[in-house]
Amino acid sequence: MTRRHLLLVGLPGAGKSTVGRLVADTLAAPLIDVDNLLVRQMGMPVVQIFGMVGEPEFRRMERDAVRAACGAGPGVLVPGAGWAAQEGELEWARETSCIIYLKCQAGTAAKRTEGGDVRPLLAADPVGQMRSLLQEREAHYVRAEHHVVTDSRTPEATAGEVVRIARESAGWL
Repeated sequence: MTRRHLLLVGLPGAGKSTVGRLVADTLAAPLIDVDNLLVRQMGMPVVQIFGMVGEPEFRRMERDAVRAACGAGPGVLVPGAGWAAQEGELEWARETSCIIYLKCQAGTAAKRTEGGDVRPLLAADPVGQMRSLLQEREAHYVRAEHHVVTDSRTPEATAGEVVRIARESAGWL
């Protein structure tokens, strides 16, 4: 089996960045965290990029970064939470990637984002906003090949499950 990228999708706070880092370390694979990549390229936090260029342009930048990463050697890809909801992106990524949905409840995701980086779409009423995001995006997220529920798992346990999937379904040893 040819090794494929591992592409993690889910709400903000689902654990994509944390779990992605643990999985990449375990598999000795490169980690491409798209938000962090864009922050380094633009020299400003995501909230400022978002405010400066607007959501459509941010999504284009995000899409381009994911596509460039998918063109490189296999790694662990962590796009922003809204990437999967962009028309056609999941289907396109299926060609090179094993897509894994890190699934959690809106309340869990909101609690995990407290005190972290400012997130442009969660500025007011984080739980309510998270519920809205989940309602908007769940139909996209569930199209992932694999689903891993993260609510009651530690990041290490979630990463262990993702590593198991990588070895069984994505050609990682």
